[in-house]
Amino acid sequence: MNKKFESVLVDTKLLFRSIPPVVITLFTVSVIVMNILANKTIYQNDWIAVDGGFMISWLAFLCMDVITRAFGPKASTKISVFAMLINLFVCILFFITASIPTETDFSAFNKTIGGTWFILLSSSIAFISSAVINNFLNWNIGKLFSKNPNGKLAYATSCYISTFIGQFCDNVIFASLTFMFFAPIFWNGFHWTPVQCINSSILGALLELVMEVIFSPIGYIVLKEWQKDGIGKEYIKGEYE
Repeated sequence: MNKKFESVLVDTKLLFRSIPPVVITLFTVSVIVMNILANKTIYQNDWIAVDGGFMISWLAFLCMDVITRAFGPKASTKISVFAMLINLFVCILFFITASIPTETDFSAFNKTIGGTWFILLSSSIAFISSAVINNFLNWNIGKLFSKNPNGKLAYATSCYISTFIGQFCDNVIFASLTFMFFAPIFWNGFHWTPVQCINSSILGALLELVMEVIFSPIGYIVLKEWQKDGIGKEYIKGEYE
């Protein structure tokens, strides 16, 4: 067990040295911001409801797709766990700061950053679940293009399909837990209906897919630059030899 743990630790250290820090930073920040924006329902009617998280969630999936194509699904999942843990740390820091009594009235500020425990729990479960789905689906779809697994068609197909399915899973898990299970109990009866949850999850996945289509060329360019410059070569060699 110790040897296995040491092996995982060494592998993880090498992974974090291999991935350009700007990508890990963008990914982690997008996860933190997504969790904050998810507190606000920006539109709701009898059929759909949309929270603010969709404004930034596409960036998290774009980063996951690039990392998956370059380093593999296990590596991307490790980075996802890291981002979730940093998000948890930030949420705890926000909660402590909001709980500190002050003479001046900071109730609005405290309410904004204090967060809600069940939103954090729901978003964490949804994010990790969808990350695993997205990463391994992306990787396995790419393998179907045996003649040119690193080509544009393979990249686009694997990213678009995995993003839509991964985003839908993220949205439906989060919406169901937050707005159907917890919110009616802790938010004075406020809730989303099952129809709203499903429709908003589909709509959110479609909106995020559009963003993926718009920005995926940037991801593909970054991926090709990494391959040309040998980024992560040491890690990839050890992972797949």
